[in-house]
Amino acid sequence: MAILDYDETFQESIEKLKATGVRITPQRKAVLEYLIHTETHPTADEIFKALSHNHKNMSVATVYNNLKLFKDTGLVTELTYGDASSRFDFKTTPHYHVICKDCGKIMDFQYPALEEVEELASLLTGMDVDGHRLELYGRCHSCK
Repeated sequence: MAILDYDETFQESIEKLKATGVRITPQRKAVLEYLIHTETHPTADEIFKALSHNHKNMSVATVYNNLKLFKDTGLVTELTYGDASSRFDFKTTPHYHVICKDCGKIMDFQYPALEEVEELASLLTGMDVDGHRLELYGRCHSCK
């Protein structure tokens, strides 16, 4: 994503929060900005560790509360994988994940043809299918 895209995405996200009556605090801005710029699908603890040295008033609870708020307003998606900590993804457009079985790294990929699976499942079962989740597992370049 280009720098202008990041800035535009950040401003649009701030406006979306303001429109729902959310107060924009320095900590909230920092968490949002971090999520927009990272591609690592961080946990709340990882976000806290990355930001707490510059934001002395930030706590782990602050990060969790902001992540819940962002999830509730549709800005982030929470990724849960078994017993591991939830990870958070700012990219909410349809996409899929490849997960390293050794280090847990998550990478995004898109494959629009998979959206047809929902239509087919709906036709075959008569259910109103409104989403799906696809995860692929392997080993990243660092863990090979």
